[in-house]
Amino acid sequence: MRRRTAPAARTLPGHRTARASPAVLGHRTARAGPAPLGRRTVRASATLLGRRAALATAALLALGACATGPSLESRGQVTAPPGDSRHLTIGSAGFTESDLLAQMYAQLLDQAGYQTSLLTVANRELYEPALESGQIDVVPEYAATLADWLSAKTHGADAPPAGSPDLGATMKALRALAAPRGLTVLPPGRAVDQNAFAVTAAYARRHHLRTLSDLGASGLKVRLAAGDECVRRPYCAPGLKKVYGIHITGIDPKGVGTTQAKRAVQEGRDQMVLTTTTDATLASFGLVLLADDKRMQNADYVVPVVNRSRAGGAGVAKALGRLGDVLTTGDLAAMNRQVDSWRRLPADVARAYLKDKGLLK
Repeated sequence: MRRRTAPAARTLPGHRTARASPAVLGHRTARAGPAPLGRRTVRASATLLGRRAALATAALLALGACATGPSLESRGQVTAPPGDSRHLTIGSAGFTESDLLAQMYAQLLDQAGYQTSLLTVANRELYEPALESGQIDVVPEYAATLADWLSAKTHGADAPPAGSPDLGATMKALRALAAPRGLTVLPPGRAVDQNAFAVTAAYARRHHLRTLSDLGASGLKVRLAAGDECVRRPYCAPGLKKVYGIHITGIDPKGVGTTQAKRAVQEGRDQMVLTTTTDATLASFGLVLLADDKRMQNADYVVPVVNRSRAGGAGVAKALGRLGDVLTTGDLAAMNRQVDSWRRLPADVARAYLKDKGLLK
C-alpha cells in the first residue's frame, strides 16, 4: 500500500547485519501482482556476514527468480512439528520502520536466549522466498499487504485481494496462504501502518474537517498529491470518490508521503496528500490526518511471520508477543521520527523503547 523511498541501507549496531546483493524487482515494495499503492520502495545492498553468509546472495537471487514455495522434496516439512532453532536470522526490508521492528525482534529474542543476526533484503520478491527456505527465520510484515501478495503469488496476478479492512478475515486468509509455504503468522499486535490522507491543519480548521467523510460532505474540490498509480487503485482516488464522495480533480504524481508531495500541500498547490498512519514528519509540514471513518483501508497490522520449521515454537511467539501487546501505531510513528528526523540509530531507538516499556532489562 503505502510507500516511501528508503534511505540507503545502514549497518544496525549490536547485531551482525547481512545484506543481499542488489536486485530491485518492481516498484516496492515487496508486493507482487496488483499491489495497492506501492508500499515502500526499498533497496538491497551488499555484504553478507554471519553463519549462512557464504551462500546467501546466490540463494536469495535464485529464490527471487523462482519464488515457488517449498519443493516437492521438502513439502513434508510444512506439516512437521514447529522448530526452535537457537540461531535465528531476522529479516528487514531496509526502510526505517522495518529496521526498527527487526531490531526490537532481535533484542527481545536475544534476551530470551536466542542468538540472532540481521539480514537486510531489498524487497518481498527476495525476502519472502528466503523466509520459506529458512535463510531468514523471522520478518516483520503487514497483514493485508502480505495476504494480497501471497494470493497473487499463489493464484496469479489477477487473483482477487485476500486482505480487507476486517482484521479477522484478513488474518484467516493470510494464514491459509502462508501455511502451505511453511510459514507461521504470529498474532497481530496493536500497531497498524495503513495508507492515510492528510491536509494542512489550517485547511482542516477552515472547513471543519476531522474525517474523510467531512471532506466528502463539504463538496470541496481536491487535488491529491500521491503516486501516479493512485488514479486506478481502489484504496486511493477511486475509493475516495466511491466511499466518501470526495471530488478529486486530479492527481499530482509526487509519490506517496514524499517531501515533495507534502510540501505541495503545505504550499497550497495541492489540497491533500497520500501518506501513512506512521508518517513521522506530518507536523513539521503543518499537516494533520483525516480519519478513515468508513474503514476504506485494509487491515495492515504489524505481524511477525516466521519459518515454521526453524522458529515456529512457543519461545519465539512468547518473546515477540510481548511487543505486540504494547506497541501502538503512535509508538511506531514516534520511533520513525527519532530515526528520520533526529538521526538516531534504529538499534538505539529500539533499545530505549523496549527498556521504557519494561520489555528489556
